[in-house]
Amino acid sequence: MYGQVVSTEKLTPQLVRVVLGGEGLADFEDPKSADAYVNCFFLPPDAPYGVPFEPDAVRDLPREQRPFPRRITVRAWDPARRELTLDIAVHGEVGYAGRWALHAKPGDRLQFKGPADGYSPDPAADSYLFVGDESALPAIAACAERVPSGKPVTIVAEVEDADGEIALDSPGELIVHWVHRAGRTDLDNLLADAVTALPRPDGSVSAFVHGEAAATRAVRRVLLSNGIVELERLSCSPYWRRGLDDEGWRAIKGQWVRAVNAETFPATAGDRAEI
Repeated sequence: MYGQVVSTEKLTPQLVRVVLGGEGLADFEDPKSADAYVNCFFLPPDAPYGVPFEPDAVRDLPREQRPFPRRITVRAWDPARRELTLDIAVHGEVGYAGRWALHAKPGDRLQFKGPADGYSPDPAADSYLFVGDESALPAIAACAERVPSGKPVTIVAEVEDADGEIALDSPGELIVHWVHRAGRTDLDNLLADAVTALPRPDGSVSAFVHGEAAATRAVRRVLLSNGIVELERLSCSPYWRRGLDDEGWRAIKGQWVRAVNAETFPATAGDRAEI
């Protein structure tokens, strides 16, 4: 399956919106969950093929010529227009997905598999907590739009500075805490400290904590060690690791997740992070 770029928009210095359309989306199915994603295939500059391509045909190519898979959140799907919106985190020319998004123009094509479903806010929860950085903002925004009307929703989002803030909306009673990392050195604990400072919520909490690996791990510790979130209502996933490129992180991600899952807390032993 593939989409053709209809338009692009730079939402912030770190976030680019790409809208895909075209006949390649004819079989795309409406995602069921709030945090749905597509597994996109980004072609290297010297790829001797284009989109669409047959996966079997590229499997035996040298590694540097094969497409690089990356999971990208489905920000929105318009079934009437048959258009798919992806908000992609960018870090200059670093990273295959971000670099592609920065240079994408109408008519460019992107091949992918999916969508696959992930987290959705638990409708039975009393309140909702969504935490992450730019890489998680598209999923956080989608989740905030899917909570039951009138219920408390708290978002704690880390961005570079005020230019990285975006408009967020929800049918719930939304409170957003922006955390700016510009000029800070304690980056691993920025989000955890902000979550610790929040008033303790009443009742059950459905939580979504995704983004940088060390930061999500620190937030997870706060939530589980203090019994703020029950294990079955926590979605926690490390998208990337500070100091590593995409391939470096992919090489150690499984080991990292196993180490996180080995951490137990009196009230929540057995919780599992997501790969």
